[in-house]
Amino acid sequence: MSSEKFENLEDDLSTAIDRLRPIISDISSQTGEQKKNAIRQAERKLEEANFLMHEMENEAKIAPVQYRTQMLGRLRQFKRNLEDLTRDLKRKKEVGFSSADNLGLDRDDRLEASQRNRLIQGTQSLNRTSESIARSQQIAAETDQVGVEIIDELGRQREVLTRTKGRLQDTDAELGKSRKILKTMAMRIMTNKMILIVIILLELGILGLIVYLRFIRKK
Repeated sequence: MSSEKFENLEDDLSTAIDRLRPIISDISSQTGEQKKNAIRQAERKLEEANFLMHEMENEAKIAPVQYRTQMLGRLRQFKRNLEDLTRDLKRKKEVGFSSADNLGLDRDDRLEASQRNRLIQGTQSLNRTSESIARSQQIAAETDQVGVEIIDELGRQREVLTRTKGRLQDTDAELGKSRKILKTMAMRIMTNKMILIVIILLELGILGLIVYLRFIRKK
């Protein structure tokens, strides 16, 4: 089972039914005031058992789907047991009393039933409020979880952007180095060209001087 509360309620309900059976069974052997007290006790125990079953139904309704079918199956068996005990108690109430006894029992029963109903209604209202609070807390927890997941995702995206920025910075640095190398190479090429031009001019000057000295001056 997925719900610890459901299991605890199941144990309590099983114990309540086990205690209720002998009380109902002994009613037939009792008379007068003793029998009235036994019937009242049985009715109280029966209502307590029904209340426990109602609580189990609430737990089964909010249980995960994979556990709900099994829970409802166990509940059906408890419901059949309580229906059998209710019918048995009703039969035993209808026999063995005089009219005066029945009148007094009915009057007392109505008073106790009214008090029990008010108590059960108050308890059920409290349970519904508790369930509503529990659902609100669950929604709040789920919202917090979503918020945490969003923050984690934003953190991961920030890390990706930071790494990308780092790569771009490294690329810019490499490009800067490349530009410096290209500038240096261009300056060297220009220097080499100027040196080459100077050498060519010198060679032309020397050649011109040789021609002048050998041919023109001799004339």
